[in-house]
Amino acid sequence: MHRYRSPLGSDKLKEKILDAAEGRFLTYGYSKTTMAEIATDSDMSAANLYRYFQSKQDIAAECAERCMSKQHNDISETVHQGNLSASQQLHVFATETYRTNANLYKENFKINGLVDYILKERKALVHKGINSQCSLIAEILAYGNKTGEFHIIDIIETARTIYSALILFDVPLFLDLFTEEEFEKKATNIVHLLIEGLKKR
Repeated sequence: MHRYRSPLGSDKLKEKILDAAEGRFLTYGYSKTTMAEIATDSDMSAANLYRYFQSKQDIAAECAERCMSKQHNDISETVHQGNLSASQQLHVFATETYRTNANLYKENFKINGLVDYILKERKALVHKGINSQCSLIAEILAYGNKTGEFHIIDIIETARTIYSALILFDVPLFLDLFTEEEFEKKATNIVHLLIEGLKKR
């Protein structure tokens, strides 16, 4: 009996599986997607799919991690574009965090099931995403210290506090509470208040 051999490498095949699963999750919803359907969309048998992922939950976790990583990289790239001051970078961080989340959920309203699962069952993954965001804020604060714009003693703890103040823009459940214009205004006001407290005296 011949074992199935994929023409793709293991990493590329896993990416193909994740692409297929993500397409299913966003089109039909997490709860209505089965391993058999993901296998079919990946052009493989269900038995072969289990060689790469033990469960739908594991696939969902990797899809979510991949999505969060892309969002973080997109925000970071925008923050570092141009010759922005630390204050401007902080404002861009807040607005882009909102925009990337809003765009994702407006285009993929079926994503809520996946988000609910991650929030309830994969909290370590959520905290990993939060830590990445806090690290980016810390970079901004360190840059502000370097240029003399800020005077911050404990950059790491301050970054975590700032993230807590900006979490409104990073939690999907809040996206329907306000209009885009209201979110933009809130981002400007909150960041302005934060900057006043961070400025070097």
